[in-house]
Amino acid sequence: MIIQPKAHLFDLNLKEVWRYRDLLLLFVKRDFIAQYKQTILGPLWHLIQPIFTTIMFLLVFGKIANIPTDGVNPILFYMSGITIWNYFSSCLNNTSSTFVANAGIFGKVYFPRLIIPLSNVLSNIVKFGIQFLLLLVMMIYYSFKGFPIHFGIAWLWIPVLLMMMAGLGLGLGIIISSLTTKYRDLTVLIGFGVQLLMYVTPIVYPLSFIKNKWYGKWIQWNPLTPIVESWKYALFGRGSFDIAGLLYSSGIIIFILFVGLLIFSRVEKTFMDTV
Repeated sequence: MIIQPKAHLFDLNLKEVWRYRDLLLLFVKRDFIAQYKQTILGPLWHLIQPIFTTIMFLLVFGKIANIPTDGVNPILFYMSGITIWNYFSSCLNNTSSTFVANAGIFGKVYFPRLIIPLSNVLSNIVKFGIQFLLLLVMMIYYSFKGFPIHFGIAWLWIPVLLMMMAGLGLGLGIIISSLTTKYRDLTVLIGFGVQLLMYVTPIVYPLSFIKNKWYGKWIQWNPLTPIVESWKYALFGRGSFDIAGLLYSSGIIIFILFVGLLIFSRVEKTFMDTV
């Protein structure tokens, strides 16, 4: 094998990532095992976190703020939002520290650097699967309480919506990870930036609640808004399923991914000099 410098900016060499797919799967396994190896409850934290967050949202936004949930059971409404948001935020947070957190291994052995952020996105699917299973159990439970499960063809959109969330989290994450090699302030910004982003996305409130308010149109421009609304529509038949909005989100995601890959490809050649 001959390792050569890349000839031009658009030489992304994605075929090499495919050749290292075995390494990708090893990193996915490593991330999941290492995260809970020295914990008592292990993967149960994936269940505890959404349960306690749902209780807090129910108290603050449901009881105190008295925000409606479009006719959906409040517990199911908040838990569904938490499930999809946790996947996006985990992908973004994990990939945003790719270069800084893995500088040691990057400096010792060669492999396509894009393997690391891709492994973060894939390993978080396990966490999403556990939380989605909890959501399904709660939906079945509340179906006996008078909230029937809305099971239809819209459920086929769930994998597509998940891929869109993964693409946006990956794209933003690799852009931030590339910039943090020189500007460490972004590591501080990303923490509360993700929290602020959640409040301008209809996670704890339905889009119909703010649609006619002066700031509602700005929230509709958020590329996450059509994805989250379609997610709730697929699960509960409430909210909005806007094809035009999903196409808009897809365009934004493709653009961010393309720009992220270009920046990531450029930075990976010299990041060891700045990390």
